[in-house]
Amino acid sequence: MRFEQFSITVPGQKTGPAVLTLYQIDNISVARAKKRPFVIVCGGGGYWQISDREKEPILLQFLAMGCSACLLQYSVKPNVFPTAVQELASAVALARSHAEEWNIDPDKIITCGFSAGGHLAASLGVFWNRDFVYGPLGLAAEDGKPNGQILCYPVISSGPKAHRGSIEKLLGERIGEPGLLELVSLENQVTGDTPKTFLWHTLPDQHVPVENSLLFAQALTEAGVDYELHIYPVGGHGLSLAGEETAGIQELLLQPYCSSWISMVKAWMELNFQCLSMKQ
Repeated sequence: MRFEQFSITVPGQKTGPAVLTLYQIDNISVARAKKRPFVIVCGGGGYWQISDREKEPILLQFLAMGCSACLLQYSVKPNVFPTAVQELASAVALARSHAEEWNIDPDKIITCGFSAGGHLAASLGVFWNRDFVYGPLGLAAEDGKPNGQILCYPVISSGPKAHRGSIEKLLGERIGEPGLLELVSLENQVTGDTPKTFLWHTLPDQHVPVENSLLFAQALTEAGVDYELHIYPVGGHGLSLAGEETAGIQELLLQPYCSSWISMVKAWMELNFQCLSMKQ
């Protein structure tokens, strides 16, 4: 197993640099046989922390699919928009620039975000070619472009169905700036340049209403972007893998019926990104 950490610094960070932690299986011959898809995992936590349940347990699933993967410890409160999305763009660009060394396919870089981390992933998906993201980083827009995104019970909207706490922490003292609240309502920012998307949510989600995923899916439909959407009729918010490993002592997070989302992501990855383990 290859394990390496990289610091990511962007303009305006109020705390220390973001940290990208790379995990790769590279000590067996088959691991070098073909360039692998690369997944960047962004855990949730309302833009004020990052949940441990949405870190390594998720990353290990992608490694088992035949991907290389990493965790992004992105900046949260007191940092404000667009710091975190610039960090994610930098992470994508870093991976793309190391594609040969890391044995990854630079055209198969996928972001995977949970809750507020889903908002972060989706933000890069809609803003990757906006100057306020790539310009201050000294990048070309294409450097930080994700090729796909996996959004798990994501915060999307700043409108009536918003998870207000996430939006308030994301914007901080900027929340009153004209037009900014509307800018981070991502269902209004989707274009045909948004990458192909996998979405899942639970209907009874008590914190981030299911309408967040539905609004984003509708916007993807109108923009002609390929996507897959799954809505579970049971379960709540923050399920991670929905099994015992990530539920711990929180019984409400143990929802076996919802645990199928990871196998559906696996099929989606096979269809769109040809993961190694599925073709052997």
